[in-house]
Order: sequence, then C-alpha cells, then structure tokens
Amino acid sequence: MATFHKVNIQEVIRETADAVSLLFTIPGNLKSKFAFHSGQYLTLKKTINGKEVRRAYSICSSPTDSYLKVAVKAVENGTFSTYATSELKAGNFIEISEPEGKFILEPKPNKNYIAFAAGSGITPILSMIKDVLSNETSSTFTLIYGNKTAADTIFKSELDTLKEANPERFNLHYICSREQQEGALFGRIDKAHTNYYINNSYKNITFDAAYLCGPEEMINEVSTTLIERGFAKENIHFELFTVSVDEDAVSEIKEGQTEITVLLDDEETTFTMQQTDDILAASLRNNLDAPYSCQGGVCSSCMCKVTEGKAVMVKNSILTDGEIEDGLILACQAYPTTSKITIDFDDV
Repeated sequence: MATFHKVNIQEVIRETADAVSLLFTIPGNLKSKFAFHSGQYLTLKKTINGKEVRRAYSICSSPTDSYLKVAVKAVENGTFSTYATSELKAGNFIEISEPEGKFILEPKPNKNYIAFAAGSGITPILSMIKDVLSNETSSTFTLIYGNKTAADTIFKSELDTLKEANPERFNLHYICSREQQEGALFGRIDKAHTNYYINNSYKNITFDAAYLCGPEEMINEVSTTLIERGFAKENIHFELFTVSVDEDAVSEIKEGQTEITVLLDDEETTFTMQQTDDILAASLRNNLDAPYSCQGGVCSSCMCKVTEGKAVMVKNSILTDGEIEDGLILACQAYPTTSKITIDFDDV
C-alpha cells in the first residue's frame, strides 16, 4: 500500500526543452522510508485544477546519493507532466510515495551489465548505471541510448561526465533517429542495432544481465534479438512506460453487473459495479482509498488479489504468468467477468 509524504521541491532542473528533473528535500526522519533499489519509482500526487492526479516516475538518483530525484518529460495532453514541466518550482510542496517497483538492479561484483533505453526510459537506467559504477568497482556497464536528436537526449551531459570518469567500466553509445550525430548511429534501436553491438562491438564480452526501458516495440524486438544471441530470458529485465491492449481480454468483457467485495486496510466493503468498468475506477467512485499510480498497467501500485470470482486484464506488463495464476491482478486494468468477485488489496 503506497504511503504518501509531503516534501519540498529543492530544485527544478531543465534537462531538455520538454523535460525537467525534480530534486526533493527528504526530512531526516523520513530518510529510512525512502531507501530504494536502483530502478524503482515514486508516485507523485498533486491537486491540479481541483482534481487529484497521481503519476509514477522512476528515480534517477543512485541509492547512495545524498538526494532523491526523478525526471518528468512532457507528453501530449499529459495533465501531470505538462504541469510539472511548466508550473512546478523550487520551494513548492508535493506529496510523494515511498519507493515501489520490481524493475531493480542490485549490483554484484565481477558482472557485466548492458542496457537499452529510449527517451525518458533512461531515468531508471541512469540510477542503475550510477549504482554499479559507484558501488561495484569490479563490474562494468554498457548503455545503448536512443533519442530523436542530441538536444532531446535527457541527461546527456551527466552521462558524458560518467563516461569520462569511468572510461574502462562504462561504455556509452548514442543512437539518433532524426539527425546524423558524430559518433552516434542513425535510426531507432532495433534488431540490427542490437546485433551490431552484441555481435561486433562486444563479441568478446559475456553480459550477465540486460535492462530495457522504452517503447513496447523496442523492448520486444531487443528482447527477441538478445534471446537469439544466447541470452537467458530470466536475465532480460524490462520496464514499459506504455503497453498495448490485449484484444482477446477486451472481447471477454460483457455487459452486466457484479457484486464486488473489496478488502482494504482490514475493512471489507461490498457494492455493485458494471462489468464494463475497471475495478480501480469503481472502487474510487465508491470512496475507497485504493492504491494507484500510473493507471496504465505499467506499475504495480494497484496490485491486488482475486480470492473469489474472476477478472480479465486488458493491459499488463508487470505480472508474470505465475502471479496471474495465483490470482494477482492490476486493478486499473481488471474487469470482473463473474456475478460475484472478492478483491484483496492487503494480502499482496
């Protein structure tokens, strides 16, 4: 269950024309609550135009840094991202959750890590890079980073500085899709680019783990290529910022009503909902303080368990097949398909 704390924004840093990073001041009595693994995220909560808005953003600082920072990139029609990149200022207060997320790297000695990131997908990867370089001096990190142009490259200056400070342990490669840049390949990260680095540049290196963050198409193509090149599936870790709709699951959603019982904070609440409504939205409308963040099926904040009845998810990039078999669902993407269903937010 996400717990929110009101904190001060210490600094707003303009990273690119449409992206900022937010540096938070964490009071001493809360520092232990904000300990995290590289790759995890925070949920930011703010009332905008009279409506509470929550969004998940990956932490881009290292677990050993003295500060906590996230990056926000404006997206078209994005309520929170537009507000954050244009309105938030140093000295403002905002509510943030304690760290969450399963996309994590815990550095080990004598390991070779590789990451493929595109656009704002660099955010959790940057945390991982700094964690490895600072805390495991016998390990290396290789980054393949795609953007439209050099000007759109979030954290380029910081990455270049890390490269200069760690020339033997940090391999850095840029790919640009809308301009020719000296020292960078052209295009989008795809099978050809993946093969180029794995089969040529690093053919003599065995990578112990791969971390991917970016568009779904990129992640699918890079994952498939890595497996073809001999990577074990369990050593490929990824996080999506958007995920496609499962049309088969959509076809299972029918008109009808479901009596739903929700266990939340040791209290049971029962109400009737439409089967064409997702479980999170119905719970919120019935005044339940259900946990949530992205509402897009790409974080785990609204994870809960079906203990009676059935539901289908139309989007999911987080839960494994085994977890789904155990009854776990993402409430923001789950629709009941039985006349009765019981949901447990506590036992997850």
